[in-house]
Amino acid sequence: MAEKSNLHPRNPHRDPYDFDQLIAGVPELKPYVFVNAYESVTIDFSLPKAVKLLNKALLLHFYRVQHWDIPDANLCPPIPGRADYIHYIADLLAESSGKLPEGQQVYGLDIGTGANLVYPLIAHRSYGWTLLGTDINDDSLHNAGQILDHNPDLLPAIRLKKQPHADHIFKNIIGPEDRFAFSMCNPPFHDSEASALKGNLRKTKNLSKSKVRKPVLNFGGQQSELWCEGGEPAFITKMIQESALYPSQVLWFTCLVSKKDHLFKLTALLKKAKVAEFRVTEMAQGNKISRMLAWTFVPQHQQKDWPDFNQK
Repeated sequence: MAEKSNLHPRNPHRDPYDFDQLIAGVPELKPYVFVNAYESVTIDFSLPKAVKLLNKALLLHFYRVQHWDIPDANLCPPIPGRADYIHYIADLLAESSGKLPEGQQVYGLDIGTGANLVYPLIAHRSYGWTLLGTDINDDSLHNAGQILDHNPDLLPAIRLKKQPHADHIFKNIIGPEDRFAFSMCNPPFHDSEASALKGNLRKTKNLSKSKVRKPVLNFGGQQSELWCEGGEPAFITKMIQESALYPSQVLWFTCLVSKKDHLFKLTALLKKAKVAEFRVTEMAQGNKISRMLAWTFVPQHQQKDWPDFNQK
């Protein structure tokens, strides 16, 4: 497999997977590894079990995460793309602070952390940051808690908090004394279960190169992870509106945007909200392009004065 040069320069997943090393850590992965028609060693990414075991092996090898696992019903994220988001946030904070931010004093907020807890795990192992992960789903938070229980050294650095109201994002989460260097979110993309199944059917066909008639969520995913009323644009619109209530408590609000067509409306909303600055950063993984939308209410000349990116 060729180097993944479209990933962030600091992303450790740019190099081809060393499957011998990955299998050494997670032997169950071995039956799913094969040499394809292009003489590359790979797995069948249309198989949910193979994807989950690959993730488990990557998290163990690169991030020292022990016994990572998620229920079959939950979203199984691609690790390289998730790591990219973290590294681009680090670049954003480096521009504000004048140096690459590292250490537990950098406090981040992960909206919709899910059962997989991937963003906090990668963020802490990569930069030593402290993360608060939130979710509306009790079962997801329970599984995320189990991952932390298996990795007790992470307990001081990663906390979990339930969002009790499905219509809120930052409300009920950000307290009066909280200050975050950043917030991050991979929002639900689809506007209904039918839309999510249809999109996954198309993805599965592309991955397996065969006719697939039964729609199955091959990467998992429950309602709160994959769809919400109004889909991605409605969710991010609400996020922008709520962010205006906390202009001095989060330095950079960020969110992934899957569809480029959504940006025109979203950036117009940011201007209406009178943000001090906003950015759109493209991120590519294979043929898929996503975007990190970031905005701040803190003027550029004041960003360096952010107090150690939130001394707790």
